[in-house]
Amino acid sequence: MPLLLLAGLALSAPAGAQVDPRTALLERDGFELLEAGQPRRAAEMFREALKSDPKNARLHLGAGIAAYMERRDVDARDQLERALALDARLSEARVVVGQVLRRQGDFAGAVRVYETLVAEHPDEQATADTLGRWRRELELHERMRLAVGERFTVSFEGPAEEELASRALESLDRAYWRIGGLLGATYPLSPIPVVLYTREQFRDVTRSPAWAAGAYDGIIRVPVRGALDQADELDRVLAHEFTHALVRGLAARGVPTWLNEGLASAVESDRTSWADERLQTPGIAIPLADLTTSFGRLSSEQAELAYAGSAIIVRRMLDEAGGYGVAQLLRDLGEGVELNAAFLRRIQRPFADFIATVH
Repeated sequence: MPLLLLAGLALSAPAGAQVDPRTALLERDGFELLEAGQPRRAAEMFREALKSDPKNARLHLGAGIAAYMERRDVDARDQLERALALDARLSEARVVVGQVLRRQGDFAGAVRVYETLVAEHPDEQATADTLGRWRRELELHERMRLAVGERFTVSFEGPAEEELASRALESLDRAYWRIGGLLGATYPLSPIPVVLYTREQFRDVTRSPAWAAGAYDGIIRVPVRGALDQADELDRVLAHEFTHALVRGLAARGVPTWLNEGLASAVESDRTSWADERLQTPGIAIPLADLTTSFGRLSSEQAELAYAGSAIIVRRMLDEAGGYGVAQLLRDLGEGVELNAAFLRRIQRPFADFIATVH
């Protein structure tokens, strides 16, 4: 869902809100860049506009949304709170403040913000639905237990999951050293939270498609019933989601989904023969250009093809450039370097030529 439509509150720019034409143009361009998914350039626009109009609530709103999209959560919260201090009616700012708080793990704070939103906009059903889901998530987390390791914390609901939580910590530690070492000694800077859910809780909290075996949004979230009771499957899913955490640490933005999911799929275990086998069976090929955004919109069969194709591409990248080269490519993307330029720098040949040779 586009950021500016979070919780059903569409962002609208009031006409004639600015006196200075140049500032008005910067504001307009900034919000257009946000809609186009270019937060870094948008942030530059809002920063420049704020020099001339520092008490403009909408400019602080735009700067806060840009920071949120770039995962600069401290900056985002600061800008959004300034926007609300200047204009308490700016509901769009509360929408994103709630998202920031939830991403930072402050579930109670996020719920309080959305309670205010629902009180202000009782007809916004999407906001009410989000609040209901977050309340259930808060209640769940308040009754969960916590297993603490050196590099991970695992939350689980009751005694039945305690042994599984210990196994998860051991599995994650193995993934930490194996995958971090593969990517040129790339390791998280702080412990990563992990939550074990029932399948029903997982669907409610993450809104993931039925085929999803895990999710990562700053927290590794996995359903623990059924297949995850198997040690090999537990290892695979946790390694996959841990890789997403490493990618996030290398590049908070700018990574196409095929690269993110392809890397996680390529290193989740020592074997990628499943990907070759999947692509040899009949199926409709999915163009790489269609795999730059979330796979969540895909059917189960399409998702299998997307993961397999992405894994094969990234496996080839690892073969040619090594884990360190791929990690450096991710860093470049996170810093705003365009994919073709980053690929040429790190893989040593044009991206189009590389893709043409991948089978």
